[in-house]
Amino acid sequence: LGLTQLGGGFTWSQSFPLYLEGNAALSRYDPTFIASNGTETREIPVKMTSLAGTVGIGWDFPIARELKLRPIANFTLGQVTSDLSAAGRLIEAETGKETKFLDIASLNAVGYGGSLMLDYEHYRKTYEIDVEIRLTHIYLQSISGTSEGVQGSALAQSVGLWSRWRAPTGLQALDRPVRYVLEAAYSYYFGPDGDMLGFNHLSSLGAGLELDISAYDLIATRLRLIGRYRFGENVTGWTIG
Repeated sequence: LGLTQLGGGFTWSQSFPLYLEGNAALSRYDPTFIASNGTETREIPVKMTSLAGTVGIGWDFPIARELKLRPIANFTLGQVTSDLSAAGRLIEAETGKETKFLDIASLNAVGYGGSLMLDYEHYRKTYEIDVEIRLTHIYLQSISGTSEGVQGSALAQSVGLWSRWRAPTGLQALDRPVRYVLEAAYSYYFGPDGDMLGFNHLSSLGAGLELDISAYDLIATRLRLIGRYRFGENVTGWTIG
């Protein structure tokens, strides 16, 4: 499974705490099925490509000096495409079992729902701490253009904890201090999400460096490179972002 994501979120200002977020994701799922007639086996590659986009709009409600409650309304649109019909027919011929789940050309879906987030921001000159707890509930429904064998609906439900520590390294670059960054995160997937993935929880540990580019007139103020190791039940992986 290969997954590429580009996304972000921000609060408009302290005086107008409108929260906006967006995310685009491209994934490539390439499992291998093994077909056997009892005397010989054959590998059958099966590939699927998925493209999805999600937007969110929310509002920050201060609970304490450094703690906010943030309800968010989410909307998503996605498509999965595949050329698996030929592979499905070969599996049926070899095993005698039906493979309607492979006999698809396209799956189009829309989703709507919401998230509830607790956002803790503790910023000091010598270090910075960010902690977020997020509960997400999105209802997904297939729409026109979806192949008959995969029409339906589902719920995407998860809870996640994300934390980050930033502090200066003592070095400078671009007229600003260079920071080191440490991250830790945990996600739990409810219901069909966990059944589909084969695991219902995923942890992540990350470390990297951050350049402060605020001395230059650019849209962004910081550039951060982080490597992350992800692990869960029967699964491991890594990311660079």
